[in-house]
Amino acid sequence: MPGYLSFLPVILALWAMAGIWIVFAIAVVNKSVDLEKGFPFISYCGSYSPQSCIFSQVLNTGAALAVWICIVRYHQLRDWGVKRWQNQLILWSGLFCAMGTSVVGNFQEKNQKPVHLAGAFLAFVLGNLYFWLQVFLSWQMKGLPQPGPRWIKPLRASLCSLSTILIVAMIILHSQRLRSASAACEWAVAMLLFILFGLFASDFSSFRGCSLHLQPRLDSSFSQAPSESPNIQMA
Repeated sequence: MPGYLSFLPVILALWAMAGIWIVFAIAVVNKSVDLEKGFPFISYCGSYSPQSCIFSQVLNTGAALAVWICIVRYHQLRDWGVKRWQNQLILWSGLFCAMGTSVVGNFQEKNQKPVHLAGAFLAFVLGNLYFWLQVFLSWQMKGLPQPGPRWIKPLRASLCSLSTILIVAMIILHSQRLRSASAACEWAVAMLLFILFGLFASDFSSFRGCSLHLQPRLDSSFSQAPSESPNIQMA
């Protein structure tokens, strides 16, 4: 039976997708958005109360889950022998993606548009980069373990390609003032990124769990500490 870590990516994907669609539904019901005027951007749906509170909570929780996934993935790639600089580049792109997601949820477009747009850049562009780096890594290291079905690798590459195309289309359409089409691309990219995070369930299927090891600083202040217990483990 798979360990609990394999359910973490699935929980993130389901939580985020369900959350933002609930925000969309509330915005439509309370007339915060008018579908007759065009299809709205995700952030516009979450700009007004009461759905703005739900929007912030959904993205903050999703960002926290994403950070956890990125850290677990970092240690998995490290154990597989990935070079440190490559692994850290992947890790930091994922962490900045999570930070951008939290920024989007907490700095609504109608209140702090420059900060909101910076967060959106981190969430979408660096989120897409996070998965592309792992696709490139799997091409570069032919002997890299591939847990799960064989179709996961080509599926991940296909979703990354589609996400990239949609991000470019979103920017172009927005510059041409085709806001509804641009918004549709934004929703599609968000769904693809959530699905890509969810695919980590396959990579984490071999994990039973994880543990935290604390290493006390060894100096004169710890001179009287028992020598037989240098590490503290919390499972």
